[in-house]
Amino acid sequence: MNKPSSIQNQETSGYHKPVMLTECIEALLIKPEGIYVDVTFGGGGHSMGILENLREGRLIAFDQDDDARKQAENIQSRSFTFCQANFRYMKQYLKLNGVNQVDGILADLGISSHQIDSPERGFSTRFEGPLDMRMDQKGTITAAKILNEYPEADLHKVFGMYGELKNARTAAKAVIAARTAKPLSTTLDLKAALQQITPRGKENKYFAQVFQALRIEVNEEMKALEDFLHQCGELMNPGGRLVVMSYHSLEDRMVKNYISTGKVFGELEKDFYGNPIKPFQAINRKPIEASEEEVNENKRARSAKLRVASKL
Repeated sequence: MNKPSSIQNQETSGYHKPVMLTECIEALLIKPEGIYVDVTFGGGGHSMGILENLREGRLIAFDQDDDARKQAENIQSRSFTFCQANFRYMKQYLKLNGVNQVDGILADLGISSHQIDSPERGFSTRFEGPLDMRMDQKGTITAAKILNEYPEADLHKVFGMYGELKNARTAAKAVIAARTAKPLSTTLDLKAALQQITPRGKENKYFAQVFQALRIEVNEEMKALEDFLHQCGELMNPGGRLVVMSYHSLEDRMVKNYISTGKVFGELEKDFYGNPIKPFQAINRKPIEASEEEVNENKRARSAKLRVASKL
């Protein structure tokens, strides 16, 4: 086996603990000489798991985050290539690396615990930090820009669609009122602006939904996911596995639709003979969920839903 020199153990380094690692690796059905893609490198836990199963094969990993790039530099393996890019550009970057077809693609759509635990990134509801939330630090849109510049109707849409807030319109009005007095610049400013309208006893969940909505908008996560999924069918060899782990219903719905119909939105199309036109067949009808034991050890695993599909 072409064993990589190990990244410092994920659990002891505290960088990021990969969710459902065993389930993901098993679902990929890794061939030692195959070509695989991990489009969300993060702390490298899933990538290490793939590399340990390769012999003559190859792994190309993606992540736009600069901290992830630094983690990737710890992997010394001839089988490993890292691309600092958003996974929506997967096809383009694979082509640049001489790859046209692959045997498996893994996507863990969750934000890494390292990002959440870095107050200066502004992802966490627990710390005071700037309203940033960019995965790619070179991006020009921040959470502060959205909160201070979006019209009320657009804020309503972001909170309602991406945060699934029941009082999205009221939340948008509260932000407009707060920013009229002074611009919102920190995570505490945002929480203070919404304090009066936050459901009693459900504050943590509510702020998590607000932060999720902003993060999705800042990073264009839904559009990036759609772009990525549509490339999977083109790139995958017959029998190759698509393994996608999502953490909220919007993402899971898109993944489920794509596997079922070949499209993120819309109905399944059929050819002249009535055969469905879609690139993948679902392996599991219901999503795989983390074991109780794993959830007890890693709370992030609680909302994870794993879907697996095979290329037709």
